[in-house]
Amino acid sequence: MDINKEIKRLESIYLEKPEGVFSMYLNTDPADPDQQGGEWRIHLKNSLQQFEKYLKEDGNKEEIENFTKIRAKVRDFFGEHETNLQKSVIIFATPDESIWFAEILQVPVETEIHWEKIARVDQLIELNQKHPKSGVIMTQREAIKIIETELGSQLDSYSYELDLDTEDWKKHVGPHRAQTTVGSGGKSLKRERYDKRFEANRYRWYKKIGGKLDKLAKDNGWEYIYMIGNQDETKDLSSTMNKPIDRFIDKNMHDKNEEDVFKLINER
Repeated sequence: MDINKEIKRLESIYLEKPEGVFSMYLNTDPADPDQQGGEWRIHLKNSLQQFEKYLKEDGNKEEIENFTKIRAKVRDFFGEHETNLQKSVIIFATPDESIWFAEILQVPVETEIHWEKIARVDQLIELNQKHPKSGVIMTQREAIKIIETELGSQLDSYSYELDLDTEDWKKHVGPHRAQTTVGSGGKSLKRERYDKRFEANRYRWYKKIGGKLDKLAKDNGWEYIYMIGNQDETKDLSSTMNKPIDRFIDKNMHDKNEEDVFKLINER
């Protein structure tokens, strides 16, 4: 999804009665003290009922039918995804289904629900400015893990590992295969030799993947780039790239789960 194009599309909508645009930002964050009992369910239910009551009082049967279609679709969405909710949900919808934008996000929003002529995109624009489409590059010696994010949530993830026999970087699916160690304590002789070899060749090896990372950033439209890992490693790797790095984090997150990574980068 190209969120910038989506925002422009939403901004272009203007519907007269009996149609309307449903815009919803809903706080579902279980860590929020105000959400400990799942209060979002009550807020959503009450808001939908209030809109329906107002429309019935207005007496426009076609508008009631249009809103009822969207209400049913919103309820179906939460029925399907309730167990997968994170910090927030954003939904934009129109009765003719030309617009159906529904995203579960790992970043917070301020709850607001509207049924109007236009889409309320202010919070979405603010979220996009704060959490633009990004590439998170994490180094751990011969392994590089990449997570692509948009609006603070994961789009994709993959990793590259250095083949020491060919000295080429290969795309890898699945968990990182750590170097094998033997013995009752300390590093194996094999690992010690590898460490020395890695330090001696680090820049040269990283230079072989710098161009691939630049291409990923360009092809996938990264607006912001994080680089996380040992300071010496990220310094060498970033110097092989043409794309500027927006934020360096001197921390080993390569083997952490995505939730921990998002928590770290979303703190900025």
